[in-house]
Amino acid sequence: MKIFFSAFIITISLLYLNCSSSNNEQQTLQTQTEHKAKEYYTCPMHPSVRSDKPGACPVCGMSLVEVTETEKEETDNEHQTLGDITISPSKKILANVSTTVAKKMKLQKEIQAVGKIDYAEPNYKHISARFSGRIEKLFVTFTGKKIKQGAAVAGMYSPEIISAQKEFILAANSFEEVQQSGIDLSDAQTLLEQAKQKLIRLGFTDEQISELQQTKQEKEVVTIFSPISGTVIKKNVDVQQYVNVGENLFDVVDLSTVWLNADVFENEIQFIKLGQEVEATSEAFPNEKFIGKIIFISSTIDATSRTIKVRIEFPNTNEKLKLEMFVNAKIKIDLEEEIVDPISSIISTGNHNVVYVQKSEKVFEPRNVTLGTKTNDYVQIFSGIEEGETVVTSGGYLLDSESQLQADIESNSPPKK
Repeated sequence: MKIFFSAFIITISLLYLNCSSSNNEQQTLQTQTEHKAKEYYTCPMHPSVRSDKPGACPVCGMSLVEVTETEKEETDNEHQTLGDITISPSKKILANVSTTVAKKMKLQKEIQAVGKIDYAEPNYKHISARFSGRIEKLFVTFTGKKIKQGAAVAGMYSPEIISAQKEFILAANSFEEVQQSGIDLSDAQTLLEQAKQKLIRLGFTDEQISELQQTKQEKEVVTIFSPISGTVIKKNVDVQQYVNVGENLFDVVDLSTVWLNADVFENEIQFIKLGQEVEATSEAFPNEKFIGKIIFISSTIDATSRTIKVRIEFPNTNEKLKLEMFVNAKIKIDLEEEIVDPISSIISTGNHNVVYVQKSEKVFEPRNVTLGTKTNDYVQIFSGIEEGETVVTSGGYLLDSESQLQADIESNSPPKK
């Protein structure tokens, strides 16, 4: 009886072990089935695209990436920080993720501006008639001619000038007679000086007055000389034309110094200051640089283009810079030392600027950052990143898509019991 009872107990135990083993195998098979059922392929750039087999994304053509619940559970177990994203080494390679270390640097910003060459207003002069008369001869017959100070520009006939010359000759003769007689010369000398000053006001040079005093012969046609050197940019008279007092005969400008009126955008005004050095180039002389400085900043912004006029003065002794010539100006500004990142590391979401920071080999953390001034390659970071942290410079958009994908998986997964 005891032997039979013992055999019965053994039989029951074996049946229990077989049943337990069968249940474990079924549970493992069920788990594998559940994992298999939850495996699918999706596009890193378009998480809404799902497929039960590998292939290409119908939207962008990128290779689909396998996603499983196991990977998600590993992610949950490895890092539980809100917003962090974990990707496998294979996905990291696929996303072409590269990194660099955030560091402090002094950046140099370049402001590009375009403008036209104009004459310097203080160097713009008029040669005008100091008396009424008729133009008998022109020594300057076309615009663009270069003249020097003291050069003859025109010959004029004027009864007023003839009368003034005769008055001077009489005063000079009177002074000589009084000087020979030994009488007091003060009155005669005063009359002579008054006649001389009248000729000077009418435009006579010292040489013309000396010649008149020596020859005692007035001239009907008096030569007018230029009081300045420069280029004639406008001829206002012709031969036999009658002109009045104060009428412009020629407009002359000295082009040894020129101005560039450039347009600078509104958001770059903060960097512009008087006295800043400016480097300019032109298509006419592509291998030559012209160095000038800012002498004026307008107080008015153009309502249409949202630009401000900046006046830059350039020396132009060789006169390579021509009036109305288009010139490209470059203004370089040295910025304060700040933490900087490559521009490629910044992901703009519309309301925020995000940088992904690598916390470990597989874990990346998105950070909201406050940006400063941008240059061609770098951007200042005022907050959000510390010096020495490793930031993602390429592949950030794919990390952002993976973050959205993992968030989508998490939201669609059944709650854990």
